[in-house]
Amino acid sequence: MEFFRFINLKTQEKTIQEELTIENLDSISNEIFIIGDQNKSEADIGGIWGEFTLSRSQIRGGVRFALIECPNALTWTITTGLNPNPEVVVIHLTINRQQQEESFIEEIEEFLDDQSECLQQFFNSLYQLKGDLN
Repeated sequence: MEFFRFINLKTQEKTIQEELTIENLDSISNEIFIIGDQNKSEADIGGIWGEFTLSRSQIRGGVRFALIECPNALTWTITTGLNPNPEVVVIHLTINRQQQEESFIEEIEEFLDDQSECLQQFFNSLYQLKGDLN
């Protein structure tokens, strides 16, 4: 299954890659949090779905996050600058199931709504700060 959110926010691939880090996880999501070891590409996290290793990697257009031990292979990307609409930020989440319980789908939808709101706030604050510094 796949899920999308589109954020009307103009930014650049480089900004997404530099700013959406494991260290900034608490600024980009209220649904997951670091509970243990962390480095630049992985962290032990907890959230509504349990405890997992979260991986982060740079990809074309932005970053990919994945829950390594998740039985649904849950992963999501945050990208910009790609067709068909290069002027928006796209959150694309996938799981490796064609069907899933409605309660889990609702949790995914809530996660994406939260992620969208947090990213909007994060980038607005980032650009206000950078504007204040110039």
